[in-house]
Parts: sequence; structure tokens; C-alpha cells
Amino acid sequence: MDLKWDPALREEFGRDEKAVLDRYPLAAAERAAIEARDFRALYDLGFHPYLGSQLARLIYGNAAGPEATRAVKALVRSLTGTDEEADDSDE
Repeated sequence: MDLKWDPALREEFGRDEKAVLDRYPLAAAERAAIEARDFRALYDLGFHPYLGSQLARLIYGNAAGPEATRAVKALVRSLTGTDEEADDSDE
């Protein structure tokens, strides 16, 4: 939620994700899942579904339109275990 509410932190996360993650007491599995964009692993570790959608939007794009669509598709691919890009013609 820090990334959601702190624009400067979001900007830093975009530049240096490792430095931002270093500030938080994440378990190794949590950090690995974030770095791999593996939302299913995060959910399996107890991550709240609402936070997964928020994190996906922050990583893949938070604006309405194509960026939001890309974030949702990335989240769904991770949750369903599909590696293939869906028809992204609307992006």
C-alpha cells in the first residue's frame, strides 16, 4: 500500500526496485514472487487478493485504458499459470 499512496516511492520503485524491496521485511519467498511477478505464489503465501490487483496495476501501469488492461492480463496470466500472451490487440 505504500507504493499506492506515495508517488515518490512509486517513482523510486520504477528506477530501483531492489532498493525499495530492501526496506521491507519480506520473506525470501515473498520477495522472489514479487521480483518474478508471480502473483499466484503471492496468493499462495497469503497475499490478499485486493493487494494483488493493486500491485499489478502499480507494476504494469496504473492509468485507465491500455495500461490497466495490460496489468489485468498480466495478473490473470500469473494466477492461471499461462505463459502465453492473450490477444493483446486492445493494448
